[in-house]
Amino acid sequence: MKRIIPLLLVLMLLAGCAVDPAQSDPTLPESTGMSTAPAVCPHTDGEDDGTCDCCGESVLTTVDFYCINDLHGKFADGENHPGVDELTTYLERARQTDEHVILLSAGDMWQGSSESNLTHGLLMTDWMNELGFTAMTLGNHEFDWGEEYIEENAEFAEFPFLAINIYDRATDSLVDYCQSSVTVDLGLFQVGIIGAIGDCYSSISSDNVQDVYFKTGYDLTSLVKAEAEGLRDAGADMIIYVLHDGYGSSTGTGATTLTSGQLGSYYDPSLSEGYVDVVFEGHTHQQYLAEDRCGVPHLQNRGDNKGGISHVEMAYNTVTGSTHITRSDLILNSTYQDLEDDTVVQELLDKYAEQIAPANKIVGMNGSFRNSNFLRQTIADLYYELGVQTWGDEYDIVLGGGFISVRSPYELPAGEVRYSQLQSIFPFDNDLVLCSVRGSDLLAKFINTSNSNYYICCDDELSVLDVEPGGTYYVVVDTYTASYGPNRLTVVEEYEKGIYARDLLADFIAAGGLQ
Repeated sequence: MKRIIPLLLVLMLLAGCAVDPAQSDPTLPESTGMSTAPAVCPHTDGEDDGTCDCCGESVLTTVDFYCINDLHGKFADGENHPGVDELTTYLERARQTDEHVILLSAGDMWQGSSESNLTHGLLMTDWMNELGFTAMTLGNHEFDWGEEYIEENAEFAEFPFLAINIYDRATDSLVDYCQSSVTVDLGLFQVGIIGAIGDCYSSISSDNVQDVYFKTGYDLTSLVKAEAEGLRDAGADMIIYVLHDGYGSSTGTGATTLTSGQLGSYYDPSLSEGYVDVVFEGHTHQQYLAEDRCGVPHLQNRGDNKGGISHVEMAYNTVTGSTHITRSDLILNSTYQDLEDDTVVQELLDKYAEQIAPANKIVGMNGSFRNSNFLRQTIADLYYELGVQTWGDEYDIVLGGGFISVRSPYELPAGEVRYSQLQSIFPFDNDLVLCSVRGSDLLAKFINTSNSNYYICCDDELSVLDVEPGGTYYVVVDTYTASYGPNRLTVVEEYEKGIYARDLLADFIAAGGLQ
């Protein structure tokens, strides 16, 4: 007897849709041996629009990139920024809701708070381990304690440090504590991530980078292009560039959008011609989301957790193999600052409690609000007084101070002063030194300088008119100012190691100097 196949079944088979024969024809005996598993739709997507031409289902799989730049160790809540406890909650929730998540850092993660500085970055690296960061690009402030602590953190980190252009002077090869890129295999597709540090070598104390140099400009472009080509040849479908550099400066008013010319001031636009798909940036503490002429997005979200997170969602078409950016945005800290705290943050504070205990020490009282200019001038005064007390019998010291930089929160409110506050404002571990300088450089680089970050305290008897251009004079500065080549300083004596600007200020406050 002939079987009559129902017309509906014939139409469904011709359409290529999944059919269960046993359900379509209940008279079909089980003993025929035919499979009852539904047929798989041979997805097609001729228009590359992300939906199957046949069944209308999505053929896209997505990955969300979350990048943090210039966190500067802001582990705990501050007066003008949230801590990482709420940030952790937000990122953990993203892992639960997003299909694939990749966490990245654009550098400058360690330097800037007592919690991080007193552990030389280990606390922040431990936090990044807990969150499952994929990679971190090294920033200039990762070098503030020298290469020794980068190496220590690299061994402790469960993710790679990236910097394609940091080279060892002795071997002329990439330093061994970072790598050029990393590839993430997400099953159906692969993501290549390249990291680089920008042209910010001069913003690092030269004492801490004597053995390395940065390849910048055309050399950096060539390195990134070659790496991107190699990653694509090896199967990478997306290339993410995490660059510790950006438009403007940390003292700027804040960018919101960028022109092509502004992007070209620090980024080679030719990298967007098929080499990289997204650029996460940092270093300048600006806030912007901009597309260049090729449609490649550039994102930076301030610093110190005052801005938030840079976010890009990309989709991979499993039929055509194409990739598309489906969303890019700046997630502001207001989005997560009121979330409940993640317990892992307190667990880490307990773990490092002994090391960070000095941060909670009350050093004294501040009688009124002090802004950054007042604090920097006070530091210059203290440099001069220290120099006179220490070396005044042997040397005629005429000046103290130099380049004195401050960091968030930049100011000191009235009331009790904790050491942690001073360490946040003056986080840099620069030792104090006595230097000699020619009269011409004393005038040009210190007394008559237009650099707004130079603060000095002069001998009352020092007259500019009496400074002899060819004469030798003695000044007290820190090692950052001393090592800056254009200042032309020669170190004559070194003060006790481990005593920094914030320590002089702490002693001054303890003695009632700011009451």
